[in-house]
Amino acid sequence: MSTDPQQDGQAGQEWRHWHEQREAAVSSPYGPLSLTGTHWLADFPEGRLPVVPGEWREDGGEVLLSADAEDALTVDGKPFTGTVRLTADHGPVHESRVESAGRRLVVLRREGLWAVRDFDPGSEARRAFRGIEATAFDERWVVPGVFRPYGETRSVRVENADGRERGLGLAGELVFDLHGGAHTLQVAVEDDGSLWAVFADATSGRDSYRFRFLRPAAPAADGSVTVDFNRALLPPCAFADHFICPFPPPGNTLDTAVAAGERRLNLS
Repeated sequence: MSTDPQQDGQAGQEWRHWHEQREAAVSSPYGPLSLTGTHWLADFPEGRLPVVPGEWREDGGEVLLSADAEDALTVDGKPFTGTVRLTADHGPVHESRVESAGRRLVVLRREGLWAVRDFDPGSEARRAFRGIEATAFDERWVVPGVFRPYGETRSVRVENADGRERGLGLAGELVFDLHGGAHTLQVAVEDDGSLWAVFADATSGRDSYRFRFLRPAAPAADGSVTVDFNRALLPPCAFADHFICPFPPPGNTLDTAVAAGERRLNLS
């Protein structure tokens, strides 16, 4: 991480703390660097997934996992044999129900399709990680914005990082001025009221990853919100190829360079 005199204030100190927390989180044993596979059950009708023990089959609104002693699986922290019904895991990775010799097997559902994700603390990507390249804090990248909600949530089909097209829910537009021009990003609203945008800009694919995320805090009652590009985030698929991050929806590619925030990984 580079340093800069503009980081000496409280905002710069808060950014450094945020950046350090980000690096610690992504490099944790079950952070995004540890994801070594996302296996869609529909692609393996026989129930046997690559390098994942047990037999996994979808059964309507659940997944059936069958295993014997040789599979050496644990479910809910106890050695498991037989058959168990599973639903999608929604908590932290380390709290997933199924474990295999330290690896966490996370059940995932997207648009009615089931998958199993394999998180391995010993992954090659985690061993090679040397930090996140990020631009030093600069207050010029903190600008006021306004959130304009749609009358109802819209869904657009966008390509995802795994090459498949999926729906992306959008709840409104984030409007702000940057580099002397007005810009708009379509955004989703998270459960806690915060906003989420998938965006690209003139640096994407050259000086930064091909797209990034932006997560402004919940807007005030009048729709005002602070837009801080110092906290532009690399998407999970920048850390592991097995994530299914959505690409920016139409209109979310800014025609200006956002030389701020996280840019790319440092790998050995």
